[in-house]
Amino acid sequence: MEPIITSDKSHTLFNEIIGEHYHSTFGAVQESEHIFIDAGLKFISENKSTISILEMGFGTGLNALLTLKFSQVHKLNINYFGVEAFPISIEQAMMLNYPELVGIEKETFVKMHHCAKESEKISGNFVLNKSLAKLEDTNLPDNYFDLVYFDAFSPGSQPELWTEEVFQKVFKSMKTPSVLTTYSCKGIVKRALKSTGFQIEKLPGPPGKREFLRAKKC
Repeated sequence: MEPIITSDKSHTLFNEIIGEHYHSTFGAVQESEHIFIDAGLKFISENKSTISILEMGFGTGLNALLTLKFSQVHKLNINYFGVEAFPISIEQAMMLNYPELVGIEKETFVKMHHCAKESEKISGNFVLNKSLAKLEDTNLPDNYFDLVYFDAFSPGSQPELWTEEVFQKVFKSMKTPSVLTTYSCKGIVKRALKSTGFQIEKLPGPPGKREFLRAKKC
């Protein structure tokens, strides 16, 4: 997978097996900041010193890198748990231009991709855990996460990850209150989230996308 330049000059990759890009071609960093950082992390971080985050679909590591940057600026302690069944290679990670765009050393970004299952301190206030397995094979702690980035490939490509059963597992792992954000606004996703017990709201999307979802466990 060779890096592809998106409209905001940040990279994405194209997964030939799935048949989709990892990020929007209208701007990879722009999309992640809009949906996951601004609508998720920034939204729930007020009056908090420590935040536990679950990312479904660690992928290129862009969301984790942007979260690390946010935590440094706002002096937050982050416990980050990423689930990724098919990780990209270290060589592919090293080709991506996210560190220079975000202002983080490339060695730190590569360290994120080297991290296996064990808990690893990426920086002074950012601890990363990764499950290199499918979500259905991953044990999630109950009542633990403040925030969920649900960033799997689309429901059309990976329908098994957008079911009520999957969202029930994620819901159980989240604190009350907590928030989940996702780029998908499809009807099957909204119905599955509502059936699980989430309160959902549609928000204006980043360039190239009309809207996305934020779901709250209240």
